[in-house]
Amino acid sequence: MKKITLIFILAAFLGASSAYSQQKPFVFGFKAGPTMGWMKPDAKGYDSDGIKPGFTWGFIADFFLMENYGIATGFDVVFLNGGIKMPHQVLDGTDTISGNLNRKYKLKYIQIPVTLKLRTKELGKFRIFGQIGLGTSFLIGAKADDEFTPDEGEPVSEEVDIYDDITFMRESLILGAGIEFSLGGSTNLTAGFVFNNGFMNILKGENSVDPTINNKANANYLALEFGIVF
Repeated sequence: MKKITLIFILAAFLGASSAYSQQKPFVFGFKAGPTMGWMKPDAKGYDSDGIKPGFTWGFIADFFLMENYGIATGFDVVFLNGGIKMPHQVLDGTDTISGNLNRKYKLKYIQIPVTLKLRTKELGKFRIFGQIGLGTSFLIGAKADDEFTPDEGEPVSEEVDIYDDITFMRESLILGAGIEFSLGGSTNLTAGFVFNNGFMNILKGENSVDPTINNKANANYLALEFGIVF
């Protein structure tokens, strides 16, 4: 009888350990993927200069409050690119030359996302998940490819450091959806789309042609992220 009881307790323990390994309350991993970024200006005479490719990679930390509900965080390194066309003028000795500036922004951020993650029960080896939350980003690099086209004359191109022209912090709304594929145990492959919508102005200063116009634009991107969690 004691042997049977011992075997039963051992089996129950192993079963509980197996269930826990299948449903860990936290998982960690890595992710990376391409992005498509754009600037959304909000100033007179300023226009977006299209969508520019970029890249993101980072560390995943998901903490589940229940089996299918949790908090997703970690950190991301984001290469956020975008472009703006704006009125511009430069000094050439004592002469002022007016024209238009096409500026391609090449921004680099460290982002701390905090989102609510909801996922379905297992559908075979798959789960579907969705995320919504906020991201706080800190600027670690900012350069631009400038092409100045004067009203008269040939365009002039150069790369410039614009770190002092960009705000240090960027706040954004994060919306995401994707799938998880089980490799066994707690190891999953993930793939999904993330829309990162900046909701604060990231530009400093005033327009060089009309100082009454403040530089103003939001930076947004769409990412296709692939990851693995353990």
